[in-house]
Amino acid sequence: MTVLHGAFVVLRPTIAEDILALAAIRATPEVRARWRGEDDLAADIAADLQDPDIHALTVHYRQRAVGMIQWYSEEDPDYRHAGIDLFLDPTLHGNGLGTDAVRTLACHLIDDHGYHRLVIDPAADNTAAIHCYAKVGFQPVGIMRQYERGLDGTWHDGLLMELLAAELMR
Repeated sequence: MTVLHGAFVVLRPTIAEDILALAAIRATPEVRARWRGEDDLAADIAADLQDPDIHALTVHYRQRAVGMIQWYSEEDPDYRHAGIDLFLDPTLHGNGLGTDAVRTLACHLIDDHGYHRLVIDPAADNTAAIHCYAKVGFQPVGIMRQYERGLDGTWHDGLLMELLAAELMR
């Protein structure tokens, strides 16, 4: 079980005991608006843990679960890269924890797994997330129009951002 240590956060593989705390964070209006989910968020998280294509890590700060960061990969040698998704307890936004979590995972994916390119795809109107990812070195690639459906049922744009290994701001 790989545990990753950032400047502020610790990332460790998500286990069943984390599910209720993570579901409570996912249920907050700020997170639910971006991550959505069915009525049973605990079941959604448990299903993610069973998906062999998703690598979920619980974000810990001061010995408490405060969010989840996950990664997935494209392993075709001609297109090999990894992607990252993240949610954090909204009461902790603005404290650098998201940047630390993304940087810690990015270093792991580049240094330990050999990925040369990482992607992340925040909602185009999520300026806080975009700023967070830019601090790690992610750069905007372009707008993905009508990329995801929101809670209101309408389609919203996403921003594709990428990071090349040499651009990582350690």
